[in-house]
Amino acid sequence: MFGTVVVGVGIAGLARIRDLMNPMPSSPSEHLKLFGFVSRRSFGNINEVKQISLEDALRSKEIHAAFVSTENKSHEETIRMFLEAGKHVLVEYPMALSAKAAHELCEMAEQKDKVLHVEHIELLTEEYKQLKKEVAGKDLVKGTLHFTGSVLDENKTGFPAFSGIARLTWLIDLFGDLTVTSATREKQKDKNYSRMTVHFQTANKKPLTWIEERGPGMRREKKINFCFTSGCLENFPQAPRSAVGLFMQDQNLFAKKLLGQVSKEELAAEKWRILRCLDLAEEIQQHCEQPEKICS
Repeated sequence: MFGTVVVGVGIAGLARIRDLMNPMPSSPSEHLKLFGFVSRRSFGNINEVKQISLEDALRSKEIHAAFVSTENKSHEETIRMFLEAGKHVLVEYPMALSAKAAHELCEMAEQKDKVLHVEHIELLTEEYKQLKKEVAGKDLVKGTLHFTGSVLDENKTGFPAFSGIARLTWLIDLFGDLTVTSATREKQKDKNYSRMTVHFQTANKKPLTWIEERGPGMRREKKINFCFTSGCLENFPQAPRSAVGLFMQDQNLFAKKLLGQVSKEELAAEKWRILRCLDLAEEIQQHCEQPEKICS
């Protein structure tokens, strides 16, 4: 059994507590035991799970793994603390808000022989799995992925290339390695509006565009337009509802890693994808900030 603690009790943290308290029968998650949660706010107990201090979580010999569900800006520091304390770590994406920090954390986990698992539930949705099947084996001509959503506090979530890394992960997973050809960002501060536009090339020199657009009242939505030699895909394929929740699927994957049930090849491929996306996110941020276009 692996003793666990949940750090941060926002939407994701509460979902983690729920799934740790109710593991799937006969799944790897049955090897996880929740000992408590850590929060800056005072709760006492949540669903009979006790609140413990960060110091106790780091010191406890009963706790072997931490589920980090804090704000993006504090991921790096929290991961570092738990790895230094000899704990395994599951963290919500993005792992860190700089590529350098992410590479350092991965090296640290390897040196300490600990699992550092980054949640990417966007790859686990039935919608995405169906999309990947549709795209498989087709020759891309050009494509666009356009995301819209409500306003984020970038002081907490980081630059849009990091907070929106789920979209970048989709593109890398679908089309392989990408090169940034240009990236710009428009901000209308008076309207609290932001639009980041990134142009990539695939290894076969085919153009891909990623647009991340946020503003007050904008509906959370993804639009695709992927054109192949065989035709264009403009709508997501119909997908059945999964019987297993996304956080539970992710938790099972983490538990499998703890139990040594994931191959070295799979782990290496996942590590490459995560770090490559963070490298690209940083490169995109650098492009956008030289100079940043601000509409007053």
